[in-house]
Amino acid sequence: MQQTSRWHTLDTADQVALGAYQQILAAADQAIADHGHFKLVLAGGSTPEKVYHLLAKANADWARWFIYYGDERCLPIAHAERNSLMAETAFLSKVSIPDAQIFTIPAELGPELAARHYQQVVAKAVPFDMVLLGMGEDGHTASLFPGHQHNNDLAHAVYNSPKPPSERVSISAQGLSDTEQLIFLITGKNKQDAVKSWRLGEDLPVAAIILKNPVDIYIDKEAYHSESA
Repeated sequence: MQQTSRWHTLDTADQVALGAYQQILAAADQAIADHGHFKLVLAGGSTPEKVYHLLAKANADWARWFIYYGDERCLPIAHAERNSLMAETAFLSKVSIPDAQIFTIPAELGPELAARHYQQVVAKAVPFDMVLLGMGEDGHTASLFPGHQHNNDLAHAVYNSPKPPSERVSISAQGLSDTEQLIFLITGKNKQDAVKSWRLGEDLPVAAIILKNPVDIYIDKEAYHSESA
């Protein structure tokens, strides 16, 4: 693998979520001590949702947190499958982060217009302090899918997603890599093949995320099996 990585293999998805949660809070404390704010990029998915439920109960300096999204589905604002609605329900509605410091992707406007808007948001935000990402069973992350070609913008319009809905918006690999810390959250037996391919150095979207610092990968035993070492 091109990226230097720290693999944290845990028994269950709940333990993966707890480990990531603890690292996020430590990163927030460090960032706020260093430069007065904490800029966090959220991911969609069931394991990140577990992390958000934990964060909702945490005691943190919320007034100094700034929230961004790695990707979003081009659906109406209140649609149940929006990443922003999941994060709002599980986490953001329960803490006191100022609304002006939560930067949702306006994906309801369509992929092109929303991507142009979010390019400007990301350009002002980077470098991030922490990025959270998941990984699909095909090795995709955020809405960066295998075989898709993108320009060098900080955010992309995404068409023909192999998973519905077909239209999405995603921060680019370049934008996601511009962060002090990055955590991958990977759980479930259906991720085994992608994990193995990733560790063998195959050209997957997850492998395009390359930081100056090591990436932290929190993974459960179902996703990480002995043959992938």
